[in-house]
Amino acid sequence: MEKAHAQARQNGPLAGIKVVEFAGIGPGPFCGMLLADMGADVTLLERAGGTFASQLFGGGRKAVANRGKKSLCVDLKHPDAKQLVQRLTDDADVVLEGFRPGVMERLGFGPEDCLARNPKLIYARMTGWGQSGPLAPRAGHDANYAALAGVLDTGRRHGGAPWAPPTLVGDMGGGGLLLAWGIACALLEVKRSGIGQVIDAAMCEGAALLAHGLFNLEALGEWQGQCAIDSSAPFYDVYECADGLWISVCPLEPQFYQTFVERLGLAADPAFAGRQYDTQRWPGMKIRLESIFRGQPRAHWESLFADTDDCVWPVLSMREAPEHPHNKARETFVEMAGVTQPAPAPRLSRTPGAIRRPPPLLGEDTRECLLQMGLSEEEIDRLVAAGAVSLPRKT
Repeated sequence: MEKAHAQARQNGPLAGIKVVEFAGIGPGPFCGMLLADMGADVTLLERAGGTFASQLFGGGRKAVANRGKKSLCVDLKHPDAKQLVQRLTDDADVVLEGFRPGVMERLGFGPEDCLARNPKLIYARMTGWGQSGPLAPRAGHDANYAALAGVLDTGRRHGGAPWAPPTLVGDMGGGGLLLAWGIACALLEVKRSGIGQVIDAAMCEGAALLAHGLFNLEALGEWQGQCAIDSSAPFYDVYECADGLWISVCPLEPQFYQTFVERLGLAADPAFAGRQYDTQRWPGMKIRLESIFRGQPRAHWESLFADTDDCVWPVLSMREAPEHPHNKARETFVEMAGVTQPAPAPRLSRTPGAIRRPPPLLGEDTRECLLQMGLSEEEIDRLVAAGAVSLPRKT
């Protein structure tokens, strides 16, 4: 039993699931990374010249989203390469692509063709606007999708410009993460029905879904004017400290607010005592808090609130976050190939996720993948000579 548990921990919950990922940018690679972290066998089909993503974010070992994957470098327009890719998709559990609608069909790998040969296939499609609708063929990026979903507007600081953390709302959360959720659901369903299906994941729709709670507040009329979580409230905001660093202040609940003002020596101040939701006083309260927090460096405020539940925590940079004691204790970040990166999440007790290999170099696994498909060394050399596949460049 212990040996079986050890094997399960090593393999992950998606062990044995074969994924063919057509290389792209943003949410598609992130989705593939999530699947690979959980043990899926992900074969990444890359072009010889790389992709825009590799040019923008750096390819090879630094391409965090490609961790755990194998890189097979093919020319999708070459007849011989098409046959190879067809064999891969025929044997796959999941096909993952992030092109605009119609591109895969023109390449000859659309869902109808693939599902006709492999009826149990999960065909996962990632786009900005979806496979249908007037905007389906149009280009866009994260902030565009969040904008049309009504979400970007909610990210504004009170009275300021609309804003949201780059790539998180549309691309990664509303896109890649929800597509991975859809794949997990479809993999479970196909075990019952024996029939695959197509997943149409749109980042615009995913962004809207992530904001369900904000639409709830809108329906209740609480998102109009001043809202406790839109930076209007003095007790839900970030404040600059004396050293130019920042502290996040979020004592929303009355009991947390009470101890918060006590720690700041404001419990007897009529402007703060019992005035948490007196919105008329919020602007003045915020000015006072801004002055107070600017009076000491961030470390002072960290120490002052360290043993409380007042929801006051430092705003850490990406360089600082991996060094925080909590993150170190939980091993929230790991280092691989010289790159500090977030560890797989969430944590499963018996079959946890793991980074099983570093991101591959372009075409690093071409020969291995083809050998596993049953091709001989002579056949592989012929395909390389014909330009159907590419091997990694010698350094």
